[in-house]
Order: sequence, then C-alpha cells, then structure tokens
Amino acid sequence: MADLSIEFCGIKAPNPFWLASAPPTDKAYNVVRAFEAGWGGVVWKTLGEDPAAVNVSSRYSAHYGKNREVLGFNNIELITDRSLEINLREITQVKKDWPDRAMIVSLMLPCEEHYWADILPKIEATGADGIELNFGCPHGMPERGMGAAVGQVPEYVELVTRWCKQHTRLPVIVKLTPNITDVRKPARAAKAGGADAVSLINTINSITHLDLDRMVAFPIVGNASTHGGYCGSAVKPIALNMVAEIARDPETHGLPISGIGGIGNWRDAAEFIALGASSVQVCTAAMLHGFGIVKEMKDGLSRWMDEKGYANIAAFSGKAVPNTTDWKYLDMNYAVIAQIDQDKCIKCGKCYVACEDTSHQAIARLVSETEERTYEVIKDECIGCNLCEITCPVEACITMVPQQTGKPYMNWTQDPRNPRAENVATETPERVLI
Repeated sequence: MADLSIEFCGIKAPNPFWLASAPPTDKAYNVVRAFEAGWGGVVWKTLGEDPAAVNVSSRYSAHYGKNREVLGFNNIELITDRSLEINLREITQVKKDWPDRAMIVSLMLPCEEHYWADILPKIEATGADGIELNFGCPHGMPERGMGAAVGQVPEYVELVTRWCKQHTRLPVIVKLTPNITDVRKPARAAKAGGADAVSLINTINSITHLDLDRMVAFPIVGNASTHGGYCGSAVKPIALNMVAEIARDPETHGLPISGIGGIGNWRDAAEFIALGASSVQVCTAAMLHGFGIVKEMKDGLSRWMDEKGYANIAAFSGKAVPNTTDWKYLDMNYAVIAQIDQDKCIKCGKCYVACEDTSHQAIARLVSETEERTYEVIKDECIGCNLCEITCPVEACITMVPQQTGKPYMNWTQDPRNPRAENVATETPERVLI
C-alpha cells in the first residue's frame, strides 16, 4: 500500500492533507476534530497582535452553479478574533496531544521587526512545527499595511522573511497572494529572504453577486458590502498555474511548495502534487462537507498511487513540471481531430451548435429519411480546438485523435510564419516537448 507520509521542509506528517489557515482551524475544538478525522496537519488560523481583530456579520457569500452547487466561496472574515494568549495555550495543548500531526502557525503583524521578534519565541514555546507568514489576505488587513499589502511588494516579502529567519529556528513558510501580476517575483523574494517553503494561493479579490432589490453585494453588512477573498473549486485552475510557475522557474526551482486553492478530492491533490507541491491545504471543501472528507481523499490517493506504482508522495511530486512550458515552445506541427463515437452519441446536438455558431463549422448535422439525426466531424474543417468535446454531456463520446502529419517538431521560435523568427530562433527552451 502506498505510503502517504511526507516530510515538508523538515516537518513530518502522516499524510499530505492539511487544513489551511481559516475558520476551520480557529480553535482547539475544531482542530482536534480534524485530527480525529485523519487530517495530517493544520495551519492554525492567523494570529496577530493584541488586541485581537474584530470581525463583522455577515461574512460569507457564494457563487452558485446548478442546484445551488457552490462553485466559489467568498469571505470577508479577518484573522483570529480571539486573544493571543488563548490561541497560544490551545496550540500548546493540541500539539502535546497530537505530536505526530503537523502544526503550523499562521502569523500576520505590522512591518516592524520588533513585532516579529516578540511573537516568534512565543510560537516556538508552543511546540509548533513551523510558521506560515500570511502575506495574502486581500481584505481588511491590507488597509492596515498587512496581508496582501506586504505580499504585493517583493521587497517587503524578503524583508519580513529575513526578520523571521533571524528570530526563530522554526521552518518559515511564506503564503503568497494571487492578487499580483507575476507570482514568481514574491516567490523569488521569499527565497532570497531565506524562506524554507512557500504556500499558495491565498484568496482572490472578489464580489460574488448582488441583491438587485437592495443594490448591495453579498455578504451584506447593514446596507453595504466590500470585496472579499474568493476560494473554492472555481480558483483551482488559477492556483495550479501559479504553483507550476514557481515550480518551473529556474530561480525558485526546488523550493518546497504547499499547494492551496480549490482542492476538494484526491484527484485535485494529485494534480497539485504533480505540478510541484509536496503538501496540500484544504479549506472550502471542509467547510462545505465537513472534516470527514479526508478519509475519501486519503483512500482515493492511496489507491491511485498503488495503481500507478508510486510508492510515496515524492515519487510523483513535480512529475508534470517538465511537461509544462511556454506557449512558444509548443509543437506547431502537432495536430488532433475530433471523433464522435456514434454508439455513445445521444443526438443532443450540443457539439453541432457550439461548432456551427462559435467555432469552425466542422460538424455536419445529417437527417435521414426517417428524420433521425446524426452528427459527423468534417475532418478537413476540424482544427482540433476541443470545443465539441467540452460541450458534449457524454463522457468519452467525443475524443481528440492525434494525426500523423509527417512533419518534425517545430516551435514558434522556429516557425517561418513568425515575423520575428530570425530574432528568437536561437532561444533555448526550458524543455523541448517531443
């Protein structure tokens, strides 16, 4: 059976599934229930200076799909609103009772060294395994010069990280904001400051929806609202990209990554790990479905690893990174064409409508004498865009079939159709896809 245990920048845990710093990790009661359910670790909800932050009501809103499925989750809650003394006492007791679980403490303080120098020895005294610097909170705290206000300025990221490395022996994990143009820059700054690892992504600035009668966004506080932090399954594609960017960046390559953002099942976790993460953090899925989801996550991941022959997490961590490159290095001569399995086709016509109205008119709608409809791909018109496959409601009914073009690998830097080909043809790709 596959070994799910990990060691993340020196921190050991029985599995890679950790709860992210958020409401589920705000107090001992929650964390103990999580450990009893089988979570491998937690990042305790962000601690700050006393007096504690004051939160508003209400705090959450959602972006819904069909049947009120929560696709994205928005919150305007701040860091812990409980005193530092209570939090430290509870962290100490929980770590004592659960010594085999990873206990990371999230921190957010003003950008003055003495604040960090004062709190870090207190965190060490709890027996915690590491700290996570919250440089990502997008609401409430940035107005006070903390959270994303730090994470958006690489110089500040490096500065505070260096302070922490000077004042603690614990591993320092820097949590990055996605509300930035290029996530690699703060990641590089964190590494320059001595960070042992990075975690990402924190939440994305968002407004989910409005009450059009009252003309105010949700969540509503009195007669007003504000932007909040967006998380949940909807942010997963953004998070995966940012994790991959850091994993394949030559300047941060090898820096341990804790992946966060829309992880709700074992497959999501496996994708983050394959793109360079060696632990994953979960929040929204636990809030929507409870701590018990970790059992299925562990079981599913273990079964998949056994099937693929991966003995441990390290065996496939980062395995997809070499296959992720810049667009200009993709093979311009590679081609696929859609193919419809007529035995699986339910004749709904969604592929035809999508292709006819918005793509390349590459699907023919045929009607027999008995008025039976059939949809067939017009091969000479198909460009292999995948739209028909995406719109088809039947799994594996439409597949994209590779074509033998007889042409060698050629990327955009080599393509004669590129008006700047002569200027860039000498560039060396990070990895050539064959």
